[in-house]
Amino acid sequence: MLSTDTWLKIICAMMLNAVIFGTGVTAVLTIPVLADHARYAITAVTILSFVLAVALAGPVARRMRLRNWGRKQWREGDMISG
Repeated sequence: MLSTDTWLKIICAMMLNAVIFGTGVTAVLTIPVLADHARYAITAVTILSFVLAVALAGPVARRMRLRNWGRKQWREGDMISG
């Protein structure tokens, strides 16, 4: 059985992947220079979104756990949560 931290990282990585991929594909299709080379640009966006999602999932998932927030930090928030 996987730990809660592992599940949070997996879920965060999937959500981050969707956001990064959607943003990248929108940029590729709306910028004329990139749209001319869409075959290669979309492939690059796909690979980059997987890599960035895995890299960013750890810090985001860590902030989702209440135990990682102190009482003062929980009230004030941070860069991720606002």
